[in-house]
Amino acid sequence: MVASIEFIEKIIECFEEAARINRENPDRAGNVVVLGPDSAAEVMITGDLHGHRHNFNAIRRIADLRNNPRRHLILQEVCHGGPVYPANGGCMSHTLLEDVAKTVTEFPGRVHFLLGNHELAELTDYPIQKNNQMLNLLFRLGLQHAYGPAADKVREASFAFIQSSPLAVRLPGGVFCSHSIPQGSDTSPFDVSVFHRELELADFHGRGPIFDLVWGRDYREDNAEAFATQVKAEVLISGHEPCPTGFSTPNSRQVIVDCCNDKACYVILPTDRSWTQADVVKRIAKLKS
Repeated sequence: MVASIEFIEKIIECFEEAARINRENPDRAGNVVVLGPDSAAEVMITGDLHGHRHNFNAIRRIADLRNNPRRHLILQEVCHGGPVYPANGGCMSHTLLEDVAKTVTEFPGRVHFLLGNHELAELTDYPIQKNNQMLNLLFRLGLQHAYGPAADKVREASFAFIQSSPLAVRLPGGVFCSHSIPQGSDTSPFDVSVFHRELELADFHGRGPIFDLVWGRDYREDNAEAFATQVKAEVLISGHEPCPTGFSTPNSRQVIVDCCNDKACYVILPTDRSWTQADVVKRIAKLKS
């Protein structure tokens, strides 16, 4: 059954409000959220979800933002994956994107949804194929099943939210969180101005810095070292790469966290100290015991 007009209007309003909160976040400097002890006592960092509803619920339960008013939460990559609607096979992950927006509005300024490549793909119609299926098409089928003739309006409303998402979150002690790190930063320095300047719609299209940032899979030591130097970080925490054990350390600078399988992991970092990769790894915990 297609959602009621009232429900659809609430979803659209939620996306719009979440986008406003993202843009007006007082801790935001350009396109990076900069957190410190004055704004956050600790930050819970999670990885890709890809429609994994149970893991999202577990994250919310562990974060317990209502009872931890000085805790912040980093989420990333919810689109594409998870259960489908039996009627048409449409992807239900759009409901997770909606729930992330709701969480942003529920805890203004404390929930940071990093721009990921799958959300960017929805924004720009960049085709993604997996297991011989077009994920963008399945996502649209899910929206059509849920919202019928209003599917395009809901989809367009989500674009404002996706565009408002921060490109990165910087923590004290040298921790820099982004969905991935760009390829070849050691041979062609990354255009770090994208973190600071006002973005235009054109910045989200084509093979520019944003595309390179969220699609990069260059885990060489030299590349990670170069990017860390360019963003003035000691530790790079990202998602993007599937991790069968829930996390990985592909080089001496990077920690990858994954939340889309049964081995999902997260890490909570206090903001009153400096961090090394080894220190971060020691604090990684399983989402489910």
